[in-house]
Amino acid sequence: MSDQNTNGRVIEDETEDDYALRNQVVAAAVAAAEMSDRTLLEEVLEPLHPADIADLLEQVDADDRSAILLLAGDLIDGEILSEIDEDIRDEVIETLEPEVLADAVRELESDDVVDIVEDLDQPQQEAILDALDMVDRVAVEQALNYPEFSAGRLMQREVVIAPAHWAVGDAIDHLRAQPDLPEQFYHIVLVDPRHQPVAYVTLGRLMSSRREVQLADITEDSFRTFQVDEDEGDIAYAFNQYHLISAPVVDEDGRLVGVITIDDAMSVLDEEHEEDVLRLGGVGDESLSNSTLEIVKRRFPWLAANLLTAILASLVIALFEDALSAVVALAVLMPIVASMGGNAGTQSMTVAVRALATRDLTGSNALRVIRREGLAGLLNGGIFAVVMGVIGVIWFGSPMIGVVIAVAMVVNLLVAGLAGVLVPLALDKAGVDPALASGTFVTTVTDVVGFFAFLGLATMVLL
Repeated sequence: MSDQNTNGRVIEDETEDDYALRNQVVAAAVAAAEMSDRTLLEEVLEPLHPADIADLLEQVDADDRSAILLLAGDLIDGEILSEIDEDIRDEVIETLEPEVLADAVRELESDDVVDIVEDLDQPQQEAILDALDMVDRVAVEQALNYPEFSAGRLMQREVVIAPAHWAVGDAIDHLRAQPDLPEQFYHIVLVDPRHQPVAYVTLGRLMSSRREVQLADITEDSFRTFQVDEDEGDIAYAFNQYHLISAPVVDEDGRLVGVITIDDAMSVLDEEHEEDVLRLGGVGDESLSNSTLEIVKRRFPWLAANLLTAILASLVIALFEDALSAVVALAVLMPIVASMGGNAGTQSMTVAVRALATRDLTGSNALRVIRREGLAGLLNGGIFAVVMGVIGVIWFGSPMIGVVIAVAMVVNLLVAGLAGVLVPLALDKAGVDPALASGTFVTTVTDVVGFFAFLGLATMVLL
């Protein structure tokens, strides 16, 4: 069945029993809302982690979600708000009573509040900002003034600092005297008299050192800072590349203004990975919470682009109408060539797009990767050429048909391997997101080349 971790979150074992249990929880919450049974709803929600409650709210329809929220009241806290999909977060905020909303956002760190309000409309932003203390409101408003997707939006203002000349005992006494430390922090940032970060000390090193040891003597080599306007994607890459846990953020004068922690950096990586996967499928940032009209709007442009490319492939086929009329076998075998090329191109493209996103594919190794993918396409093409050549001879009793489809298979899989790398590289060079547009162009190349090679060769050999 299910277990719980130290945070109380239900751990899913991906079994049928777990799915059944989740469905039972959702059904129980809906039933409690329908009966206006606050006690029952509290019993259902109390064992759940905030992320699981957020999932529950995302899985029910709008009417049930509204009923649950109104009945739950103060059971909805800030952590739940921060976990809810942004597509329905504004709906949740509108449903909650003002005092419940105020209590929920007050308990959050500044970066979590920024994450909630940055995508909301102005009235909803004001509703949340009005619920904050003046100091917290100023911090959030300052963060919103930074560019979107920058370190200033990602960082939290709550930072534990100490003068660089302090000893371990001074830092421990200082921490014990603080009434309101951040809920989670990993380093004490050391600053100079100009409030510029110069190093940091992990809590582990701090607690394992003697009181008289100087903080400057137990600093970490991994220390690095980020500019407040630096792109969050670059920051997430640095966290992953250099195994950072937290890092200070500085303004244009080098003064400390906040800190970014690993959970926020990894969230950015997860979001970018999810975005790449969705864009490869031509659905953008779509989620299950979107309405039918929103889905249509997001999918239509790429379906329209796909229609245009399909027409282009059809025009190529039309050039060989006589060959198709004369040799019916060509119409039977033609989809095989296109399908194999499309799949091979998608395989190569997926690897290339992901490598570009993780910065593993660069100008220094692009030629090697292109050669590798081209050779892989050529070898696969050769193998399947033999297979389809034999099938063509046995199926239609014509050795020349076997030769035609074999040669076409080699050509198309070679081109597919090359296009799968070259198209994303070209789009990236042109400043276009490769994940967004590569699929359409790669499919067009493999279809056009596959049909032209197969039907063109058949026209020369069979007619």
